[in-house]
Amino acid sequence: MAKVNPGEFIRQVRAEGSKVVWPTMKETRTTAIMVLIMTTILAIFFFGVDSAFSAIVQWLLGLLG
Repeated sequence: MAKVNPGEFIRQVRAEGSKVVWPTMKETRTTAIMVLIMTTILAIFFFGVDSAFSAIVQWLLGLLG
C-alpha cells in the first residue's frame, strides 16, 4: 500500500467526505419511527416466547415435584 503525506491524506478525506449524501430530516424521522415500531414488535414477540417457555418449564418442574 502506498504511503501518502498528511496533507494529501487530508485532501483525500475531504474529497471522500464531500461524496457523502446525508439523509433529509424527514428520512431520519421516518427511519427512527420505523426502528421504534420494529423494536416494540420484537420486544412483545420475545416477551411472549419467553413467557411461554417459562410456563412450560414451570409445568414440567411441577410434574417432578
